Amino acid sequence: MSEKITTSLRESAAARWTALILLAFAMFCSYIFMDILSPIKSLLESTRGWDSVAFGTYGGSETFLNVFIFFLIFAGIILDKMGVRFTAILSGIVMLVGAVINWHAVTEAFIGSGLEKWFTNNLNYIPLFDELGVSPFYRGMPASAKLAAVGFMIFGCGVEMAGITVSRGIVKWFRGKEMALAMGSEMALARLGVATCMIFSPVFANMFGKPDVSRSVAFGVILLMVALIMFIVYFFMDKKLDAQTGEAEEKDDPFMIRDIGKILSSSGFWLVAMLCVLYYSAIFPFQKYAVNMLQCNLGISDSTTTSIGQQVMTFGIMLIVAITAFASNFSKKKALKTSLLLCSIIFLLIYCYLVYKQKSAGAIFSVFPLLAVGITPILGNYIDKKGKAATMLIFGSLLLIICHLTFAFLLPMFRPETGEVASVGGFILAFVTILVLGASFSLVPASLWPSVPKLVDSKVIGSAYALIFWIQNIGLWLFPMLIGRILNASNQDIINDESLTVAQKSVMYDYTNPLLMLALLGVAAFILGLILKVVDKKNGIGLELPNIKD
Repeated sequence: MSEKITTSLRESAAARWTALILLAFAMFCSYIFMDILSPIKSLLESTRGWDSVAFGTYGGSETFLNVFIFFLIFAGIILDKMGVRFTAILSGIVMLVGAVINWHAVTEAFIGSGLEKWFTNNLNYIPLFDELGVSPFYRGMPASAKLAAVGFMIFGCGVEMAGITVSRGIVKWFRGKEMALAMGSEMALARLGVATCMIFSPVFANMFGKPDVSRSVAFGVILLMVALIMFIVYFFMDKKLDAQTGEAEEKDDPFMIRDIGKILSSSGFWLVAMLCVLYYSAIFPFQKYAVNMLQCNLGISDSTTTSIGQQVMTFGIMLIVAITAFASNFSKKKALKTSLLLCSIIFLLIYCYLVYKQKSAGAIFSVFPLLAVGITPILGNYIDKKGKAATMLIFGSLLLIICHLTFAFLLPMFRPETGEVASVGGFILAFVTILVLGASFSLVPASLWPSVPKLVDSKVIGSAYALIFWIQNIGLWLFPMLIGRILNASNQDIINDESLTVAQKSVMYDYTNPLLMLALLGVAAFILGLILKVVDKKNGIGLELPNIKD
C-alpha cells in the first residue's frame, strides 16, 4: 500500500496541478455566467423593462433555493455520501439546465409568447414566502425577469454545489501539500471569468447594430457546456487516483446527521462562516451593480462601438498581464522574476490605456481580478509556509472598507455634467480602487478556505463547506435585493423625471447609500476578524500556523 501511495498521481506535482486546472477552468466558466447580465444592467432596463428592484430580485434569486429549500445542505450530504466525481458532474448538469432557462427568458422568442403571459399572470403571490417577506418574485415584476430568476435559481444550485465540490477536490489532492496556494490559484483563475464576462458581455449584446441581451447569455451557456466537459475529464482522472491508492470514494464513509452538530458546536467554525458571509456579501452583490455604478459616475453609456476584434485584442493583453503576474510567483531566478513582473506592469498600463480610450465600463471593471491573480499565489504560498491566515482576513477587511468608501465619496467627485465623460483622474481612481478591491478579495480564498480543514473532522469537510456556503448564500440572496431597493429609494427624483428617457435614467443613479451599506459589512468583518484571532490563540485552532508541516 505504501508503495502505491508514493507513486500515486497525487504525489506528482504535474498531475495534481492538472486536476486543479480542470476544476478551476470549470469554475472560470461558471463565474462568467454568474455575472453575465451584470455589465448590461442598463440595457436590460431599456430593452426588457427591468428596473433596479427587478434586477436586484433576479440577482438574489441565484441563492434562493440554496437558502430556503436548504439545497446546499443536501448538496453537502450528497458530496459526503457520493464523492467528488459524482457531485462534480451533477453540478455541471444542473448549472447548464438553469442557464438554458435563463437564456430563453431574455430571448425575443419569449416576448409575446404564451409562457410570457403565464408568468405575467402568475407567481405574483406565493403563500408563506410573501408573508415572511422572502418571496423570489413580486407583483409587477417583468415576466422575463421571473423566468430568468427561475433559471438563475437552478443555476445557483449547480454553481454552489460545484463550489463545495471543487473545494473538497482540492483538499483531496493537496492535503499536506501546497493547499492554500492551490485554493488561491483556483480562485485567481476562476475570477478571470469575471473579467472575461465584463469585457465580452456588452460586446455580444451590442453586435449587429441591434442590442440583444440574449446573445450574451448564449455565450455563457456555451461556456457551461465546456465546464461540464472539464468535470467529465476530472471524473476519470480522480477515479484513476483512487485506483492507484486503493482509497474508496467518500461515499463509503457514512454521513451521520449528528456530525452537523459537531460542526456547529465549533466557535471557530461560526466565526469563519460569519466572516465569509460578510465578506462575500460586500463583493459578489457589488459585482452585479459595479458596471452601472461606473457608468453613472464616469458618464459612460452601455452601448459600445468597439469591435469584437478590438475586444479580443484587449482580452489578449489582459491574459498577458495575468499570466506574467502569476508566473512570476514560480520563478526561482531573480532576473526572470523581475522581468515577468515588469512585463506584467507594462501590459497592465497598456490595457488600462486601451480601456480608457474605449470608454467601456465593463472593461474598466474587468481589471478586478488582475492584481489578485498576481498576489494570490504569493499569499497562498506564505500561508502554506508561514501561516497568519486570520491576520490576512483582518487586512482584507480593511482594504474592503477603504475601497467601498472611495467609490461612495471620492469617485463621485469626478462625476461629469450630463452628456459628458469624466476626466482622466476619475478613470485612474476607478482603475486603482478596483485593482485594490480585487487584491482584497484574493485574501479570502488564500486564507479562509484552507482554514476549514483545521476546524472540522476530515469526514465532514464536505458538509462543513456546505454549511459555510449556505450561510454565505443568505447574504448573497439578501444584499443584491437590498442594493436594488436602496438604489431605487435613493433616486426617486431621477426615476420620476418624465423629461428623461429610460436609457438616460439608467446611467444617472447615485450609488452612495448602497456603497455605505457595503462598507459597513467590511467594518463588521474587520471586527469578527479580530475576534477570530483572539479565539484562535485561546483555543489553539492553528489558523495562524502554516499548512505545510515539516
